Amino acid sequence: MKNFLSTIQTAIIGTIDKDTLPFSSYAPYIYDNNRFYIYISDIATHAKNLHVRPNASLFFIEDESRSSNLFARKRISLQCESCVISRESERFEEVLALFGEKFDSSMVATLKGMLDFNLFELHVKAGEATFGFGEAYFIGGEHMNELIPRRGGGHKK
Repeated sequence: MKNFLSTIQTAIIGTIDKDTLPFSSYAPYIYDNNRFYIYISDIATHAKNLHVRPNASLFFIEDESRSSNLFARKRISLQCESCVISRESERFEEVLALFGEKFDSSMVATLKGMLDFNLFELHVKAGEATFGFGEAYFIGGEHMNELIPRRGGGHKK
């Protein structure tokens, strides 16, 4: 799972708005200490949604141009609970430093100065991964970072 995630720099984020309608967007992310982090503006619809309803999904999918079969693209879908990390916290500084290392540090410094941006921590509650036909897994384990083979059902002809 970590190997696949290391090839993807942005997460597709699914949120629910105040009227319970789904909304999808994306953001660059950091994965650290078994948590995902996104740094997004309150102007963005997905940030507004997370403030009202903290449950969200994160979706990671193999680039179409790298896939040998578009019906079996590698993907991970995670159901998460989010919370805002306070700007005054040590964790905020640690994670923003990781953003600066992974992405353009001058851009991260600029965004850090924009007070409408918030750091959201997303804790995985459940998930699924598919790495090809017959390679389907649940996400589990103590830290929700282990692949557990899915059993039963299968493809019918």
